[in-house]
Amino acid sequence: MNKIGKKQTPDPDIVDQLLTPFINFFRVETSGGVITFICACIAIMWINSPWSASYTSFFHSDLSISFAEYSLSKPLLSWVNDGLMTIFFFMVGLEIKRSILVGELDSLQKASLPLAAAFGGMIIPAIIYSIFNVGMDSSGGWGIPMATDIGFALGILALLGNRVPPNLKVFLTAVAIVDDIGAVLVIKIFYTSQVSLIFLGLAGVCFFILLFLNAARVRRPLPYMLFACAMWFFFLNTGVHPSVAGVLSAMTVPARSKNNAAHFLNASKSYLQFYEKAFVPGTSQLTNQDQLSALNSLENACYAAETPLQRLEYNLHPWVAFFIIPIFALSNAGVTMPASIGSTLLEPVSLGIILGLVVGKPLGITLASLAIIRCGTTSLPTGLTIRHLIGGGCLAGIGFSISFLKAFLAFPEGSVFLEHAKLAILVASIIASGLGAAILAQK
Repeated sequence: MNKIGKKQTPDPDIVDQLLTPFINFFRVETSGGVITFICACIAIMWINSPWSASYTSFFHSDLSISFAEYSLSKPLLSWVNDGLMTIFFFMVGLEIKRSILVGELDSLQKASLPLAAAFGGMIIPAIIYSIFNVGMDSSGGWGIPMATDIGFALGILALLGNRVPPNLKVFLTAVAIVDDIGAVLVIKIFYTSQVSLIFLGLAGVCFFILLFLNAARVRRPLPYMLFACAMWFFFLNTGVHPSVAGVLSAMTVPARSKNNAAHFLNASKSYLQFYEKAFVPGTSQLTNQDQLSALNSLENACYAAETPLQRLEYNLHPWVAFFIIPIFALSNAGVTMPASIGSTLLEPVSLGIILGLVVGKPLGITLASLAIIRCGTTSLPTGLTIRHLIGGGCLAGIGFSISFLKAFLAFPEGSVFLEHAKLAILVASIIASGLGAAILAQK
């Protein structure tokens, strides 16, 4: 028994097990950000090389999927932006639902600071862009500088190591999740062309079927996959960007475990006791039949204790970070460097995006955070200072993936506005990275 007054320290093994999912999340995001950066560099070098024509022809070549007499044919670039990015937004939807239920946004006190910071970090950049483009044909690009690429931001934080407090990573992740919610709403409400009510109704039917499956406690992924794919197809023909289908589908994935914690604990203890009784000292490492039965039962108990939402998020995360986002970067970051790059960056679209991301993001996040803290609703997380808010706000100005997607939605392909926007996103992301790293690296 511990002496009275003696401080008890938690078991390191238990602490490691509790923190492992959180640590793995940041490791995957950080490594994925490095791969995405490499793919973006390859795209830029490819489009500015003597083989630039092959870049354009490759990503604009048609790819068809046929089923019986039905066929869906789209350029490879569209499959990436409308197909793979829907899976990305499905992953975003899972993260949002988990964060609201058991994560960084599961209470008003915890959520108020990242909610306010994200809101300020979206509004101020949109206002700055609109100031430079008001009354012009390019005014529709105001949503471009509102985004945050959490993969790149966490990658910079990883390079800084122990110079930044761990709570800054949690704060930035929560802000990025709220940013993603804002991105979905902006895409759905403002970047939607003429809507087909028939296909929208069919997509709605699929969504209600998914809700029914959730209410009926269906846990197998196949039914959800089938109706989610059907909803994606209908959204593809509605005029609303199909990424919305990904988020809506994620919201219907069950977040309840089959067995509660008490049942799991009791069952797992009995299976482990059975395994221990079946163990014969001095035998080979191969388990006997009784041990194998106990292990299988324990595995089934673990599966039943885990929610489908957590399982899907865990399994999809590496695919999104290491494959989908890098492919998106490779296919979209191909920006032709103009001879007069200086004058191009002084165009209204470029100025609006660069100043929106580099100035608007840290300004909006810092001011909104200080305002809500001043109101007494919440407080600054342990270890964070105003310098961390400003530095983190600068890193939030790395728009990249979502900013590229919004640029393609805001401007027609091949337009000069789109080219200016893509170049500005790259330049702004580089500047934001450097500023954020310089501010946070100070002791």
